[in-house]
Amino acid sequence: MALNKQYEEWALVGVIDPDAYTAGEQLTAAIDMSKWEDILFVVLVGDLGTNATVDASLKASATSGGTYAAISGKAITQLTQAGTDKSNTQAYIHLRGDEMPAGKYYVKGSMTVGTATSDAGAIVLGRPRKIKPASDNDLASVGEIVG
Repeated sequence: MALNKQYEEWALVGVIDPDAYTAGEQLTAAIDMSKWEDILFVVLVGDLGTNATVDASLKASATSGGTYAAISGKAITQLTQAGTDKSNTQAYIHLRGDEMPAGKYYVKGSMTVGTATSDAGAIVLGRPRKIKPASDNDLASVGEIVG
């Protein structure tokens, strides 16, 4: 089966809904990497509050409900409002399945707002290990695909 539409090759597998977040960490739901060849964590930052920061990384665990720890080399350079304002920018982190730490099978996207309330959100796209429309594995919250 030839796949020729992006939504057939990549599924929406994680989300941090866009919102005005106060200081603190937001996480995607657990993503089972046994299903995905690779994932792409896309962070979308809107207006950053005064002196605000945004950090983003990928974290791994052996179980979906376990303790998650940062994956080495899978974090963005901190986005800041002070100095060179990084408001209204995007960043992404790519992770291949073979980059998962030994014994870890689940991953979460982490986005942490620091200092001041800021507009932000994130999505995680996954490319499946098996050839089939990736959209078969989209999150239940995906309401429509227009091809």
